[in-house]
Order: sequence, then C-alpha cells, then structure tokens
Amino acid sequence: MAESVAEFDLIARIRTRAAAWAGPRDDVLLGIGDDAAILRVPDGHDLVVSTDTLNVGVHFPSHTTPFDIGWKALAVNLSDLAAMGATPAWCTLNLTLPESDAAWLGAFLDGFVELAARHRIALVGGDTTRGPLSITVTVHGVVPRGAALRRDGAQIGDEVWVSGTLGDAAAGLTRSSPSPDGRGVGVRGDSPSGPGVDDHLRSRLHRPTPRIALGLALHAIASACIDVSDGLLADLAHIGEESSVGALLDVEALPTSRELVAAFDEITRRRLQLGGGDDYELCFTAPPDRAEAVLAAAKSVRAQVTRIGRIEAQLGLRLREADGRIVDAPVLGYRHFDAGDAGDAPA
Repeated sequence: MAESVAEFDLIARIRTRAAAWAGPRDDVLLGIGDDAAILRVPDGHDLVVSTDTLNVGVHFPSHTTPFDIGWKALAVNLSDLAAMGATPAWCTLNLTLPESDAAWLGAFLDGFVELAARHRIALVGGDTTRGPLSITVTVHGVVPRGAALRRDGAQIGDEVWVSGTLGDAAAGLTRSSPSPDGRGVGVRGDSPSGPGVDDHLRSRLHRPTPRIALGLALHAIASACIDVSDGLLADLAHIGEESSVGALLDVEALPTSRELVAAFDEITRRRLQLGGGDDYELCFTAPPDRAEAVLAAAKSVRAQVTRIGRIEAQLGLRLREADGRIVDAPVLGYRHFDAGDAGDAPA
C-alpha cells in the first residue's frame, strides 16, 4: 500500500528537495514558505514568463513513470524559454494528485530535480490540490533588454532552420500504442523489435531536451523562433501568422533519426515529422547571409541544426516534394479543442 502523507507534509517534502538543487540565488529574496515569492530581475534584463499544464491521458499516457512526468513537466516549459532566448531563473509547481502518495511524489521530484539542477532553476512556490493527475509549471527567465527571440520577426528571404531531429517523440507514442494486430500504423515490416529503437523513441517522448543553450546562442542571429510542441507545420504557421509571411519547406531536408527510419515507412515518417508534435526542438529563421553564424552558434553549444526551407511572401505553408513538385501543406498538428482531425493527440 502506498504511503499517504498529509498536505503540509507533502509541501515540506517538496520544499526540502527544492532547497537542495538550485543552490543559493541572490535574486531569490523570499522563496517557498510565505504567501508569495519575492524575486529580483537583474538590471538591464527583461522578464520572460511561460506556463504549461500536463494532464494524464492528454499530455502523457497513464502508465508513464513519475520520473518521466516530473522531467517532462519542467522540460516543456524550459523549451518555451529556449525559444525566447531566455536564461532560466525561477519556477512554480502546481500539483493536483488523486492521492498523496509519498513514493510517487519522490520519483516525480527525482525527474523534476534532475532537469532543474542542470539549469539551476529555483522552485519558489506553487500549490497542491486533490483531483485527477495534473501538473502545472510556470517558469521565469531573463533576457538582455530588447534581445528576446520572438515569432514576429521573420522576413521574406530568410532561411528556415530546425534543431535536432523531428518525429521521434510522436513515433515513441505510436510505438507505445500498437494497432489491434500488434503493429503500430505505418510500422515497417522489417522494423527491428529490439529495445534500442523503441527506447530511443520513447526517451524522446518522455524526456525531451530543452534547447536552452542554442536559444541563447541565437541572440542577434535568428530573426524569429518557436519551439516545436504541436508539430512542425502547426508551429511554423504561428511564425508565418505573426510575421505576415509564408514558408516553403523541402520535405527531403527534414532531419531524421536512424531510429525513425528503422521503425516506420516513409509516408508515416513524414506525417510524424510534419505534424506529430512533442519534439520540443527549436524552429527558427535567419537571413541567408547569417548561415555560417547559425552553424557556428550551433557548433559552439554542440547542437545539430538543419536548414529546411525559406520564408516567402506568399502566405501559408507549402512543401517541395522529392520529385520537385510544390504542394500546399496539409493541416497537421495537435489542437486541444479542434473537433476535426488535426493530427494525433500527444497521449
């Protein structure tokens, strides 16, 4: 039977873990323990704030380990800071739990803390309630005044870039949800069944890597930036809408992992890469004459980046197929309140 703890004991356990991972920060004047935190934004900097909620059955399957839930709850928020070119500073954590299970909480905090410690982000408050499993994290970051990366700066002629590889996280979810015949949709007949492929894909789903260092390196280089959470097409469309431009993408240029190639046929791979979501890579634009600067910036932080298209005056998104044909991009990507088929839900 799981050990149950009272609410204030639960908060005390979180507070104890929080005190250890970030170390002392001069910008935290008052953290957990009062009605609100008191924080100091460094001189010459702007404050960047983002919040995300993860719900069981929507953002992660019910069988996801608490460690992975803790990691991902923070990672998806840090990815938003990365897309703005901000340095993580503080966060709050709101936990809604069906029961106060001490073992579950400990494993959840293990995942949360491991990622938080890497970025020295301090937990400064939050809330605990009872109900269906739901986690809301709010992150605060800082960026030199006026230097934040935004969605509205893309210019006609800019090149479109993306970090990492695309489609792995959505593939990990697909591999976790086989069809009735025991095979996921689009799984290759000769797909290896060994743990290496599936472990990689599921790791990309459950433990995404926030590209904080790359976001910082792109200051004064990128003209616009967004993180790929709902799918490449859906998120690049946000840049287009905010910048009043369109984009042409080269389908053959999409960065693809060996594991994705091993697991799925080409048609399924492309759908996962264009609309699967949950990649938490950065999609950004930059002038053609800054291409070498982009590559140098990525190399300096050991990040992989790939040029996948260009910004155009024609609104909307288009794709250049392998045979050279240019077609309108399909409507793909996850949308919570869309009654139509806008792609696969994350869980």
